[in-house]
Formats: sequence, structure tokens, C-alpha cells
Amino acid sequence: MTPLRLRYWDARLHAAIGALPDTPADRWLRRLSTTADHGRLWLVLGVLLGLRRGPLRRAALRGLGGLTVSSALVNVVLKRIFGRVRPDLANMASHRQLRRAPHTLSFPSGHSASAGAFATGVALESPVVGAALAPVALAVGYSRVHVGVHYPGDVVSGLAIGASVALAGRRWWPVRPTEPARVRPVRSARALPRGEGLVVAVNPRSGPEGYDPAAEIRALLPGAEVLTASEEHGVADLLTDAARSGRAAALGVAGGDGSVAAAAAVALEHDLPLAVVPAGTLNHFARDLGVETPEEAAAAVEEGRAVCVDVAEVNGTPFLNTASIGAYPEMVRRRDALAGRLGRWAAMTVAVAQVLRGGTPVSLVLNGRPVQVWILFVGNCRYTPRGLAPAWRPRLEDGLLDVQYLRADVPFSRTRAVLGALLGVSDHSSGYADVQTPELRVHLWSGPEPVAYDGETAAASSSFLFRKRPPLTVYCCRTS
Repeated sequence: MTPLRLRYWDARLHAAIGALPDTPADRWLRRLSTTADHGRLWLVLGVLLGLRRGPLRRAALRGLGGLTVSSALVNVVLKRIFGRVRPDLANMASHRQLRRAPHTLSFPSGHSASAGAFATGVALESPVVGAALAPVALAVGYSRVHVGVHYPGDVVSGLAIGASVALAGRRWWPVRPTEPARVRPVRSARALPRGEGLVVAVNPRSGPEGYDPAAEIRALLPGAEVLTASEEHGVADLLTDAARSGRAAALGVAGGDGSVAAAAAVALEHDLPLAVVPAGTLNHFARDLGVETPEEAAAAVEEGRAVCVDVAEVNGTPFLNTASIGAYPEMVRRRDALAGRLGRWAAMTVAVAQVLRGGTPVSLVLNGRPVQVWILFVGNCRYTPRGLAPAWRPRLEDGLLDVQYLRADVPFSRTRAVLGALLGVSDHSSGYADVQTPELRVHLWSGPEPVAYDGETAAASSSFLFRKRPPLTVYCCRTS
């Protein structure tokens, strides 16, 4: 069908909708159309979703991010390219018309693009909520035709563009799998009804400001002994004392990844199972494990369900997530500080540019191979996506260290790294390299450097040995 014929039938359908008999829905459709002006409806919904941590907050961020990009694409670029004028409202009943008719161009519909982007973005993180929002998005699109300010083709195209933008965003911000990482076969752990025999160390400085999980843990597991860490007695001190005294059948920790790593070291030393209560800001290990809430952690403890996961170490110090040498810790710190204002993708690009611009390369030897690097990243199991922004692990039992680094001895490696982060293809940069190995020896020629692991920093050294340790038993309801 030719473009002229499409426009003809588009106009005919618009006229047919305009000739529909009056119904009580007219007023509500006009109100819905107005409520969606400038994305206000979706902004309110995004704020409400963002009040809940976890998938709903990520859904809100993804939906609002897609809305912003699609709105700019439609209103700044596409409308000017196509230049289609608004429908003639001469035959439209006055009570169905908007009080202020828009004077911008018609194709494609900005309202529909925003609706499609937000609903699709939310659905990528939370399919149930996305399905609930889909009728609202369609209603917003239809309302623009019902009040006469758009042709049906404008709306269909807008919805398609918005949804496409949201889906394309997965290239820069991959969707985290809903299934937890693979683990070793379930290993039985002692069931602790009401938490009897469990000693939990709580780090009150982890997580959102003003949130102390101690009271919540006591309510969920009234039989557990809940201790609060302080500057004088940290998580490791409290749990070591409990393990040595013999009063702990299992250890628990509520805090961020650094606190979890400290607790894991004690649990490994005393051969005790560990319960992880997600109470930090990011909770990387708990999320990969599949423990999203304190309720899930408590249920696993009471039922005695547990799994075995890999543990890595650097110079004898255990870590569960990542370790790094060079500019990577500062890059992550800046990315997280900027993410709330710029979004994860833009924040990562800016952080890479800022850190590498003033960074100093590190000369080292990796398993006998000399190389100059800006960043050396060592993950406990293989991370994905590849490149400068690894986020999660499909497996927690692969027996490997994930070694990724950005070489400084490649021409224009910094420029290529920034461009790669901007385009979401940093793993294809010529300066990027990776290898998976069960053991990594690192010797620094350029002088001692500190190593960062799971949010903590160890003393500077010129030699590092990364390797795997015996597995850790962790309480977990979700196994795959």
C-alpha cells in the first residue's frame, strides 16, 4: 500500500472515531490524555514504583529512562523530519476536544511514544507490572485519537517507537535475569526453627540511611541472637567470638558486600553455614544468590535449605564478588555517584572518561606475561555483560576467576575505552582483554598498589596471588 493510500485510510479511521456517539467515557479519555501531558502520568507512576527497592525500582528507572530518550527522539527529531500537521477538528464535537489544542506537528505521537517506552521498560524488569500498565499505555494512545489531536497512524507509530527505544536500551543496560545464578547441588544445612542457634551480625552503616535491619531480623527470627557491629567490634569480631564460644550453629550477616565477605571468612574458618540478609546498598552477592529480601533469608534458615558457592581469595583474604587493582574502584565509585542523575549507562561513560583522563597505568606481570594496564578486574566466577561494566554472574560454581583488564600499552586505549563505554561495546575495544583461570599470580613492576575487594581495601603490595578456596555453604531457598 502506497503512503498516500495509508494516509487516506488513516484519515478515514480518524473521522470514523470522531463520529462515534457520545458516551460517559468521553470525559475520562480527555482527562487521561491531559494527565499524560509532558509525561506527568508516567513520572508519578515511576516515583511510586521507585519507592520499593529491587526489581520495581529498576523497572521505574528503566521506564523513565526509555521515556526520556523516546520523547526527545520523537519531539526533537522525527516530527521535524516528517512534518505532518494535526488533524482538522472542524467536525469534532466540542466537548471531546482539549481545552488547549496542541500546535506542534502530529507524526509520530509523543504521548504514545512515552507510554510505549515506559510500559515496555517496566515490563523488562517486572513483567507482571508491565502487563498491568499495558492497557493504560494503550488507553493513553487511543485517547489522543479520541480527542482528535492525532491520527491512528501517529499513535501506532509512537507506541512502536517508544517500545523499540526501551528494548534497544538493553544494549547499554542489560536486563538482569530473574533466575538466580547456578550453584552446586543443594547441600543440607541444619534447620533452625525461629532462628534458634543462629548468630547474626548487623552492620547498621550499610544500606539506606536510617535503615537498621536488626528489628526486622528479630521479628522474623525471634530465636536468633542479633548483634550490632560497631567501630570497636566489627562483623568479623562478633561472629568469631560466637563461633569460638560454641553458641552458634550457624552464622548470619546483615549488611553490604564487604560485611558479607567478612562473615564468609569466619564461616569458612569454623566450617559453619552462613545466612545472608540483604541489607546493603547493592547486595551483589545476595542478588546473584537469589536472596532478594530478609523474608527469603529467614525462610531458608528455618527450612534448612542451603547451597554451596565458590569463594575466591587474594593473598589469603577471601572475597565473594570482585577484586581489582588500578583505577577500577574509583571508576565504580564515580559511576554509582552519578547514576542517580545520569542513568547507569551515561554515568559509566562519564566515570570512565574522568578516571582514565587522570589515571596512571600500572606495569605488572600476569601469570608470567608482562603488560601495562589501566584497570585489572578479578571476579569470583565469570561475570556478564563483558567489558567495563560487569554486573552479575550466571553461575556461582564454575571454579574460575574472571580476569578482565584494560591495557595501557595499546595506542589510544583510553579514547577507545570511553567510546566503547558510550556505545556499549567496551568488550570489543582493542585495549580490552580477558581470561578465565583458577589461579592468577600478579607481580607489579611499577611499585606497590592496594587491592580492593568487595568494597574493602587491603594494604598495598607488589605481589598478589588470586585463587579459589573450598566452597561456602549458604542458606538459600531458591536453587537452580
